[in-house]
Amino acid sequence: MLRAGRLWGLSPGVAPATLRLLREKRGGASLRGARRVSTSWSPVGAAFNVKAQPQRLELFGERRGLFGVPELSSPEGFHVAQEKALRQTESLVERACAIPPGPQTVCIFDQLSDALCKVADLADFVKIAHPDPAYREAAEEACRNIGTMVEKLNTNVDLYQSLQKLLADEKLMASLDPETRKVAELFMFDFEISGIHLDEEKRQKAVDLNVKILDLSSTFIMRSHFPNKIDKHLLPGYIHYNFECEGEHLLVNNLYAESSDDLVREVAYKVFLYPSLDQLNCLDELLSSRDLLAKLVGYSTYAHRALQGTIAKSPEVVTQFLEKLSEKLSERTMKDFEMMKEMKMKINPQNATFMPWDHPYYSGVIRAERYNIEPSLYCPFFSLGACMEGLNLLFHQLLGISLYVEQPEEGELWCEDVRKLAVVHETEGLLGYIYCDFFQRADKPHQDCHFTIRGGRLKENGEYQLPIVVLMLNLPHSTNNVPPLLTPGMLENLFHEMGHAMHSMLGRTRYQHVTGTRCSTDFAEVPSILMEFFASDYRVVNQFAKHYQTGQPLPKNMVSRLCESKKVCAAADMQLQVFYAALDQIYHGKHPLKRSTTDILKETQEKFYGLPYVPNTAWQLRFSHLVGYGAKYYSYLMSRAVASMVWKECFMQDPFNRAMGERYRREMLAHGGGKEPMLMVQGMLQKRPSIEDFVGALVSDLDLDFETYFMDS
Repeated sequence: MLRAGRLWGLSPGVAPATLRLLREKRGGASLRGARRVSTSWSPVGAAFNVKAQPQRLELFGERRGLFGVPELSSPEGFHVAQEKALRQTESLVERACAIPPGPQTVCIFDQLSDALCKVADLADFVKIAHPDPAYREAAEEACRNIGTMVEKLNTNVDLYQSLQKLLADEKLMASLDPETRKVAELFMFDFEISGIHLDEEKRQKAVDLNVKILDLSSTFIMRSHFPNKIDKHLLPGYIHYNFECEGEHLLVNNLYAESSDDLVREVAYKVFLYPSLDQLNCLDELLSSRDLLAKLVGYSTYAHRALQGTIAKSPEVVTQFLEKLSEKLSERTMKDFEMMKEMKMKINPQNATFMPWDHPYYSGVIRAERYNIEPSLYCPFFSLGACMEGLNLLFHQLLGISLYVEQPEEGELWCEDVRKLAVVHETEGLLGYIYCDFFQRADKPHQDCHFTIRGGRLKENGEYQLPIVVLMLNLPHSTNNVPPLLTPGMLENLFHEMGHAMHSMLGRTRYQHVTGTRCSTDFAEVPSILMEFFASDYRVVNQFAKHYQTGQPLPKNMVSRLCESKKVCAAADMQLQVFYAALDQIYHGKHPLKRSTTDILKETQEKFYGLPYVPNTAWQLRFSHLVGYGAKYYSYLMSRAVASMVWKECFMQDPFNRAMGERYRREMLAHGGGKEPMLMVQGMLQKRPSIEDFVGALVSDLDLDFETYFMDS
């Protein structure tokens, strides 16, 4: 999962992305030359298999502060950092409004974005991940204050007009390089979705709607996680222990999808999804406010506004993609449901009717029974150090990159078990830093994700500002001389998140506004999903998967079984994602909605899923992705389709193909939000894929490898 946002427009879920190369070829000269190798770097594998040593205390040394930012040696430093950023912002606004239109206008706008993002992106991470409440509170305040400044910038007419003069001059725009032109258009888009081009009355209405949408979004997400209560006397006593007790009530706070007890899953589904009138009203108001804002700034629906600049480009294309995919999946999905029904009848013949709460559980039962993929059989082969060394070997062969562990300065880390990685190219030198916050701890979010801390950009003095990111996982600590051991799912997540990190490291955009993972949502997950294909290939896994005690390599048939197990009931799983994506499109389509959100849910579920709607439930009220991925929930499916095509056509024959690795960097990791995503896909695949191509790629991924299937049957 990606966590990064374009600060300028506070557009939720939009993560402007990749980077522009300073060198188009391996071995070419960078703008300021390659950075030298540091003597403080050490090999990556061993460092992750041992417990981190406490940071050395330098009695007379300088305390650096979080991420090496001097001001952040204490929580109070956030106030100093934000004040510095706000002063810099005021100065840059004056410059932008004073100079004549030209390429320098875009540079100043990007400096504005960089000054604010340096504080806001860092604070966005610290407010949820730092173990010290004082740091979290200070970071939260910094986010609010920077957000207030962004609102002022979005409504600054003089600033808007300085950019408008540039875009209105066709001759001047034609003289700009494509990246500069694209970044200028992105800044203008951020202005216009805030309504700054409208008259004063409508502009104020747009501002009010934006504030209202932020408030409603926050409320909706918060309520989507609230537990529901049920009188304990309404349930059989033997299942009470599954739920938290509160007086005479039981609290149900999730779907208990993994429970082996059919009744527990049924109760959880019906109670947790029982509709709240307040949440229903909140969703209605959120959707209608988004629609009003979209129409106010010139779009026919919110979906049309949200899909600007994406691979799909329009809701019509998304709908076509989802309908074609659903049609191709239909027969396979029905077979999956039949298989799950048979398993339920075999295990629980007294209650054999197959219902929505059965899908996740029985698909897992079938996978485990058919392929014997008990995670504990795999863990000894996946020590964290071995997995990191595997990534290191892959990146070196594919891209000429090595990962080194660097000793952090005192005060640089927020937790002593965080590791700092230097990412080094064989000819270009140091490319950036990855902080690996990999281990479980109290109050840490249970979410695997990637955070941009500082974006790369070409600075005014000609030097390049190195990108800094954090990868956050929730892995077990080492115990009793046993290194941290990963399940297959943890291994896949590690490769996935490292795909995001390489996206951030491996390009060189001129502008911070389009750095790293700051690209369209339906392209942002492509590099990370592509890494999952590498993690499933035995030729890659065989390079590092060795038993931590005996050194025995992981048998090939175990890797094959693991890969094939993922295809069991995968059509039904994908069909469920199609249903969610279709629902998201309808909710953000034409308004006013013809029916209630629950009636639309029922109708869409019957059309795109196939399992019956359960009366008096409202799943949409728990669908928190409606906030961050409004009208863009389809993105994961489309990103997976692109990644699948890239894997099959470029890497499946040889996952270590250096020429393809260089093409991958040049065409897909080198432009970020500075180039149309479809053009990047086209450059990599050497053709422009159609909707049919995307659908075909997803469906073909479901085909079983019959050699493996019969070998293990």
